[in-house]
Amino acid sequence: MTAYTERGRGSRIADFFGEHAQVLSIAIFFLACMIFFSIGSETFFTLGNILNIVRQAAPILIVAIAMTFVIITGGIDLSVGSQVALVNAVAAIVIAMGVPWPSVVIGMIVLGGFMGLVQGWFVAYQGIPAFIVTLAGLSILRGLALYLTQGYSIPIKDAPGFFALGRGEILSFPIPAVIAVIIAILGYVVITATKYGRQVVAVGSNMEAARRVGMPAKWIIASVYIISGVACAVAGLLIAARLGSGSSNAAVGFELQVIAAVVLGGTSLMGGRGTILGTVLGTLTIAVIGNGLILMHISPFFTQIVTGAIILVAIWLNTRIFTANFHFRLGRKG
Repeated sequence: MTAYTERGRGSRIADFFGEHAQVLSIAIFFLACMIFFSIGSETFFTLGNILNIVRQAAPILIVAIAMTFVIITGGIDLSVGSQVALVNAVAAIVIAMGVPWPSVVIGMIVLGGFMGLVQGWFVAYQGIPAFIVTLAGLSILRGLALYLTQGYSIPIKDAPGFFALGRGEILSFPIPAVIAVIIAILGYVVITATKYGRQVVAVGSNMEAARRVGMPAKWIIASVYIISGVACAVAGLLIAARLGSGSSNAAVGFELQVIAAVVLGGTSLMGGRGTILGTVLGTLTIAVIGNGLILMHISPFFTQIVTGAIILVAIWLNTRIFTANFHFRLGRKG
């Protein structure tokens, strides 16, 4: 009986590590980065720097949570940086016109949802690949932001309540980080414990099978782009509030960081599989690497090289781990 129990316990442990291999691997990588940069820079592990990291990572994390939903369905949203820039610029312009900032916040969230709805409609109901639709969106929305601002930065004045969204603190914790944590928890609950979350995974695994069992597959696909647009609006507002201005040049390269965070966290680009916890760890890893390289006086441009390399290695490991896990489970069943 003891031997049987030990084998059962060993089997459960093996199943646990097999099922959570990607999250465990990124967690280990994240801890390794923390240790490496804490050794390389005396200021890295200070409270001020850690709070600075989470404040700057908040917009990326918010959009990465939404991007996780998009990628789980087998799609991708390359336009997130341009959506953030457009919201950032329009918010500054409207506040400068004298519109109360709470109304601006609501209006920008509606704008974000509308941008996502339009792109989601083309992807889900017109059958155009997400890569093409959002690549077009990347160009159109960034161009619109440039046209509205004429390439200039728009200062925001006399809006202390709005500035608090990007610069304020709650119990010494940055408000942007608080908002990001709330959204991450909400995303985790939705994807793991709601009917909608199960439908997102089902559509990403096999859209045709999901449709045949009565799921509104096309609407599910469109809805994740709406979520992405709303998340971009929140991120754009937080960046505008932190910097005190709006600019068409905001969030350049943002989509690269977001996709890197999601893929690094273990979400499959093939769809049907993803984890919010992995996305959180992936985002923090990207933020830590960027911050640590600067503190070690390495060129910030090198961060782009590191980010690109991370995406490549993450996709490679993602594929290898998934294949190994599949064969492991297949062997167990056999």
